[in-house]
Amino acid sequence: MSVPDYMQCAEDHQTLLVVVQPIGIVPEESFFRIYKRIAAVSQVNVRDSQRVLYIRYRHHYPPENNEWGDFQTHRKVVGLITITDCSSAKDWPQTFEKFHLQKEMYGSTLYDSRLFVFGLQGEIAEQPRTDVAFYPSYDECETVEKRIEDFIESLFIVLESKRLDRATDKSGDKIPLLCVPFEKKDFVGLDTDSRHYKKRCQGRMRKHVGDLCLQAGMLQDSLVHYHMAVELLRSVNDFLWLGAALEGLCSASVIYHYPGGTGGKVGSRRAQGGSLSAEAGNRHRPGAQEVLIDPGALTSNGINADTSAEIGRAKNCLSPEDIIDKYKEAISYYGKYKNAGVIELEACVKAVRVLAIQKRSMEASEFLQNAVYINLRQLSEEEKIQRYSILSELYERIGFHRKSAFFKRIAAMQCAAPSIPEPGWRACYKLLLETLPGYSLSLDPKDFSKGTHRGWAAVQMRLLHELVYASRRMGNPALCVRHLSFLLQTMLDFLSDQEKKDVTQSLESYTAKCPGTMEFITLPDGLKLPPVPFTKLPIVRSVKLLNLPTSLRPHKMKSLLGQNVSTKSPFIYSPIIAHSRGEERNKKIDFQWVQGDVCEVQLMVYNPMPFELRVENMGLLTTGVEFESLPAALSLPAESGLYPVTLVGVPQTTGQITVNGYHTSVFGVFSDCLLDNLPGVKTNGCTVEVIPALPRLQISTSLPRSAHTLQPSSGDEVSTNVSVQLYNGETQQLIIKLENIGTEPLEKLEVTAKTVNTKEKLYGDFLSWKLEDTLSQFPLKPGKIATFTVNIKVKLDFSCQENLLQDLSDDGISVSGLPLSSPFRQVVKPRVETKPINPQESSKVGDFSHVKVSACHQNKQIKNVLQHFIGLFHRFGECFACFVVFDAFPTRVCVLC
Repeated sequence: MSVPDYMQCAEDHQTLLVVVQPIGIVPEESFFRIYKRIAAVSQVNVRDSQRVLYIRYRHHYPPENNEWGDFQTHRKVVGLITITDCSSAKDWPQTFEKFHLQKEMYGSTLYDSRLFVFGLQGEIAEQPRTDVAFYPSYDECETVEKRIEDFIESLFIVLESKRLDRATDKSGDKIPLLCVPFEKKDFVGLDTDSRHYKKRCQGRMRKHVGDLCLQAGMLQDSLVHYHMAVELLRSVNDFLWLGAALEGLCSASVIYHYPGGTGGKVGSRRAQGGSLSAEAGNRHRPGAQEVLIDPGALTSNGINADTSAEIGRAKNCLSPEDIIDKYKEAISYYGKYKNAGVIELEACVKAVRVLAIQKRSMEASEFLQNAVYINLRQLSEEEKIQRYSILSELYERIGFHRKSAFFKRIAAMQCAAPSIPEPGWRACYKLLLETLPGYSLSLDPKDFSKGTHRGWAAVQMRLLHELVYASRRMGNPALCVRHLSFLLQTMLDFLSDQEKKDVTQSLESYTAKCPGTMEFITLPDGLKLPPVPFTKLPIVRSVKLLNLPTSLRPHKMKSLLGQNVSTKSPFIYSPIIAHSRGEERNKKIDFQWVQGDVCEVQLMVYNPMPFELRVENMGLLTTGVEFESLPAALSLPAESGLYPVTLVGVPQTTGQITVNGYHTSVFGVFSDCLLDNLPGVKTNGCTVEVIPALPRLQISTSLPRSAHTLQPSSGDEVSTNVSVQLYNGETQQLIIKLENIGTEPLEKLEVTAKTVNTKEKLYGDFLSWKLEDTLSQFPLKPGKIATFTVNIKVKLDFSCQENLLQDLSDDGISVSGLPLSSPFRQVVKPRVETKPINPQESSKVGDFSHVKVSACHQNKQIKNVLQHFIGLFHRFGECFACFVVFDAFPTRVCVLC
């Protein structure tokens, strides 16, 4: 026997083997549809008896294995069912001849056979036959199951007659010597009358009868016969058959102890009763059809009286521990024979299945290790794949997941062996996918962002490279891109610099044909591969939402004139009350964005690659409002430190907007990177309020800008500084131009003036204006310009004070307020005795004007003043006195002049 059955289990020893095969050309789909209906009748209850028969169906069985049917009867083909298409009567003789030829292949062991003919109608189909069934089509064959029941009944009758015939002690008759194929030449010329030879014949026959009893549903009788066979065969050192007897004893004991079976199909058999006499009849395969068979035609239903006294003794059934010991002994006997390698291998597989149920993993691994080193004939590539796959399955059952993955990977590599003319890359890829759990590898990148890395990274990278290669040979570049992206994303920390360059070069070559996307990839077997976003290319360490520039920030409008502003004004912004949920409150930002304005988010990133990293199409991912992301492109130097990147966009609608992440395009792979999947990212919040678009006003004046600022800005206001120099009593007009540069109309305008740091008294209005003409143009539509004029009139009251020279050294009149300031120097600090007109107002933010003057009014000090002017004239090289006009001279002529 050269072809092992890796699906063998201990309970198969009690089954009858039936082969179902097609004759001629039969559609594969139609054949397997009928085959499934036939295989459904797999269990038979014998009528008026507690015995149960089990049928094992195969659609392919090597004829050479059938030659070992005397050694173990469950290997013998006892039934043949053939299926054929025959559309015309003239093809019938040829079809029937093929049926007979098929029977001759298994003729020495067949109990009965059947031929199912589909498509033939007429006179031939109407003739009654027991071995042939005619059906008009594959859809009109309601009696297939009934035909199978009749067929199994005939098998049982033949089986029972053989059991009775060989179990009966016929004194005086010679017992034939049962042999395996390779033994026949060894027994030529032996003395058949010797006591040793007769014991050998008796022991082998007892073992054979035990097999027949087990198949006939008589578990008690089989145990007795196996024990008797073990004693006889052990006495003559018939090791091969002694191993078979021990294995049969183990199988019968396993059937008793584990009624659910050891083949891995939970619930495939119904639980047995408590006694040996009733347990066999209580087994049942759920879903299988039952057939009642009447054994009344048989004259006996037991074994000889000399052994009946031992029936039911508990000692005949091995304990769970003894079962494994006997398996080891049987396997050691099989190992003595080179031609029994298949028997030894199958016995190891059966023992492992039993040990898996007993949860004795270490002992099971010893049996499997022995099975690996059993030397069989030169196996074909298909047989090698099957062998490694079964070893993988068995290691998986005993909990050796990494060992299971190892053998499954070998099976995958065998699918693409160089000796195969047409390598099965799809089968190779499928088996490689099945090895992933054994190596603690998942194709979901989220599993690698939860914590520390699990498994051997070197082995995992090797496996991922093999998946990429298999995908390429399958002609699926999308799979190549997905697996290479996964390799780069999850194994980046374990790749050397050269490996990083090689992987990225391969990735770019594949993405040139098929760009990477964020779509799921569905495989033919239904498995879905999730997308792989590049959250490490580049690595993001912090995300910060930025406030708008000062000139664009929204503020709650305050009335400059002390009046209450209507709540319906579009300038009023009422922030939403913070939610009570702590998480939302922590993520909420205390500033606002404005609809239609460019908003910014700053990311601190760095490049972990040993070469320059080019990131294209980088933009923001948001939810809540409609948002137009403006993509950016950046180039990060090799292994750069933290590098600030600002991403911008424009909210198109109002409401709460949440920044969920960003999207990139790196090496031709498009990625959507969510902040929730980025470990260790710091953020100042993710949610910000977007308010409706506000008017934007640009102000320009007819005066030149000042280089100095009168008062520092508080950060909440926008200011500009202009300067003007005037003589006392002089008037000048300041033209202010208002331009609406936004998209919303400007509805209101308020103007106010404040004077600060003034040493002297002012007579009349220093600043005056009329807004009637200007307000008539409101609401000011976008793009429109309105102007109004501010009259500046200086009328000062000069009073005599000390330190006159210092006062006169000031730049005359310095005016700011819309705001205005001196263009020549900063304002000096006022003297201690000088107080502002309104101390409270002067300290407020947002003062709009400033007037500072200094002079002398008393005539008695004119002489001293002129002396000071002469000193200034020589100091500055020009007449400085003309900058001062005294009220004491009505002619407004300088005294010195």
